Amino acid sequence: MAHVFGGEWTEQKLVALRKYLEAYRKIFTANAKARYYRTVYIDAFAGTGERSDKPHMPPNQSLLDAVVTEEPLSTFLHKGSARIALELSSPFDEYVFVDKNPAHTAELSAMVERDFPHLVDRCKIYTADGAEVLHEQLAYGKDWSKTRAVLFLDPYGMSIHWDLIARIAKTKAIDMWLLFPLGQGINRLLSKDHLPMPAHEAKLTAVLGTDAWKQRFYSTHVQTDLFGEEHCQSHKTATFENMISFLKERLSTVFAGVAPDVMLLENSKGSPLYALCFAAGNPAGARPAISIASDLLRTRL
Repeated sequence: MAHVFGGEWTEQKLVALRKYLEAYRKIFTANAKARYYRTVYIDAFAGTGERSDKPHMPPNQSLLDAVVTEEPLSTFLHKGSARIALELSSPFDEYVFVDKNPAHTAELSAMVERDFPHLVDRCKIYTADGAEVLHEQLAYGKDWSKTRAVLFLDPYGMSIHWDLIARIAKTKAIDMWLLFPLGQGINRLLSKDHLPMPAHEAKLTAVLGTDAWKQRFYSTHVQTDLFGEEHCQSHKTATFENMISFLKERLSTVFAGVAPDVMLLENSKGSPLYALCFAAGNPAGARPAISIASDLLRTRL
């Protein structure tokens, strides 16, 4: 399990994605049988296509001072997942980008037209909820018997529920990179000295697709009070490691293959925020896909 700390993790997940996309496209250009398939890249939470970091400011320097400096804005701009996919030397046949913020999709559209005019006709950009567009694409947007896709899921919070994950796997055509909200989502909903409140229970079950997490994340025992009445008490026993194990087990119930390695993305204090996971949808291509993804996930890139 690779651990990535602090501000490095955003860059690390995108490096892994880029390297996988490069290897993926090589397969579909070099293999005659693979060229039969139409290839699609789907980014359900695409943003603007680029991302920015805050300028580094020495101690006692204000933001105004930083702005007054002649440091160009481009110094703080980095490639986002959408731009990384568009820059591949061997492009996909189709790109599907989704973001619910109209300002983001407007900027993304402008970037495609400005920097990738040769790919404009291949790009579909939706201003909508990523999960809703995915449901539509899975239902009637593609002939999955003739299509292969890579899906990058970097959702807002816990907005991706298990029913959507299961439908993605059911196509048997999609390789999925999932940034799973570990410390930022699951762990926050797990109360320490009792089971989570009903609303949190329902959310956890929706995201994980089962309520078996209760048995995996809690120990329960019966206590008898002074009046002889029995009460069940639950205590959180979950660690980040067994949360990840449970997630991989769940993914393996629907996908053809799941990478045994994950990239654990941590803040500067070493506290896990997300787990970058990979699952392969097509049984015939699962083995090489898992091999490539696992190498990327276990290595500091």
